[in-house]
Amino acid sequence: MTHEFKEIIQQAVRNQQQGIHNVLATVVALDGSSYRKPGVRMLLSSNGTITGAVSGGCVEKEVQRRAQSVFTTHIPKIIAYDGRYRLGCEGILYILLEPLVIAHEFVLHFSEALKQRSDFTITSFYQKEDEISGNYGSVVHFNKKAFTFNKHFNSEHLEKLTQFQQTLSPLFRLLIIGGEHDAVKLCKQAALLGWEVDVITSVKDPKQAADFPGASSVTAQTPELAELSQVNKHTAVVIMNHNFTYDLRYLIQLQKTQPAYIGILGAAKRREKLFNELFEIAPELSDDFLSTIHTPAGLNIGAITPEEISVSIVAEILSVIRDKEVFSLKKVTGKIHS
Repeated sequence: MTHEFKEIIQQAVRNQQQGIHNVLATVVALDGSSYRKPGVRMLLSSNGTITGAVSGGCVEKEVQRRAQSVFTTHIPKIIAYDGRYRLGCEGILYILLEPLVIAHEFVLHFSEALKQRSDFTITSFYQKEDEISGNYGSVVHFNKKAFTFNKHFNSEHLEKLTQFQQTLSPLFRLLIIGGEHDAVKLCKQAALLGWEVDVITSVKDPKQAADFPGASSVTAQTPELAELSQVNKHTAVVIMNHNFTYDLRYLIQLQKTQPAYIGILGAAKRREKLFNELFEIAPELSDDFLSTIHTPAGLNIGAITPEEISVSIVAEILSVIRDKEVFSLKKVTGKIHS
């Protein structure tokens, strides 16, 4: 959810610069089931625009309507939305509405947390009531530094209030190794998900940032000199060189890292050859590292075009990082999310 929060903060800052006021809506509790869960947020602006969503699109207008008093009084409030009678979602959402004013110092700390890829927490204080105003609000913690969004919110003596605390992890990162047409399509697909995408291309055929819309960086490197120190559990790597030797050389370098996923394009018949040569060069490879390698990359959904292949790869990465067995949702008889 970090990328959604990032979009909200960026839009809120732009609004402030134009004299537009903001209210932050946060789902802090849920009774029953709903399309989205506690921790989702959206930004309501005094010019009538909405950034983000707290449902599939059916709750937002109602929340916007009921937030008008917060724009007028600048006093936070809690509202409840009963989806059982309107949506068939079998759940009641409790939503905190609070004035959102972004301080310059907050922007600096938030930007640094994104840059350093560090966790931060948001704690929201509320009561499980409907249409009740009062001293409610959220506190954002970056290590030992804390910020509130509403200057009128007193973050002391809140023992009688219920807390909803959420830790937001660094933006998930995708490292694409390759610079061809299919790599561009994968970059676009991952950027749509809010992932931070870095691309390494060949020094023999370097590319520019303009060639990869949505990428955070595009560099040309050899496998031995590529910067891989930031590859960790929040990172997936997809090798798309279409070159067996380069694939092998990058795997040798990646054994020093701990990615969540490594995908390699290529036919299934080259997998055995790749692993045999990998063991010859690096016989000390751990089972944990080998378990991260997926080749051919992607789920078996019948993908043919570069766009479809990118969908299958992204879907496989999600299934791995969420630790989910892949099957059709029509086979689910209970809740989709436990």
